[in-house]
Amino acid sequence: MQPPTPPPSTPAVDLGTSGPFPEAGDRPLCGPTGEPDFAAIQASPEFARLRRRLRLFVFPMSALFLCWYLTFALFSAYGSEFMRRKVAGEVNVGTLFGLAQFLTTITIVVTYTRFAKKRLDPQSDRIHQLVRADAEAGRK
Repeated sequence: MQPPTPPPSTPAVDLGTSGPFPEAGDRPLCGPTGEPDFAAIQASPEFARLRRRLRLFVFPMSALFLCWYLTFALFSAYGSEFMRRKVAGEVNVGTLFGLAQFLTTITIVVTYTRFAKKRLDPQSDRIHQLVRADAEAGRK
């Protein structure tokens, strides 16, 4: 079944969900008033690259941390003998696993911050530049 066609007075808007992203320059990133067209920005290949880079970091890192956390939880629930083993004085394996959770979280935050500065921020800045250039071109 074909989707209904919009009335002639309403411009058709492709949000990039039905096919490949439009090439840069196919669709202005700003409206006639100079305001950003967020649907066009989202459909741009630059934004697609930014989202892909973010996903390539976030999903694997989240999966690894979830596995690490579930290991800790399962050992706590079913490996109590192992978790009670003394390592030094009153410090046991369970305490070390718990502290390692904090260290893992801090490591992930620091790693993400470096990743964002190196890989995401330049791409985001590029998108901002394209939108600004499009807005300035529309005002002339």
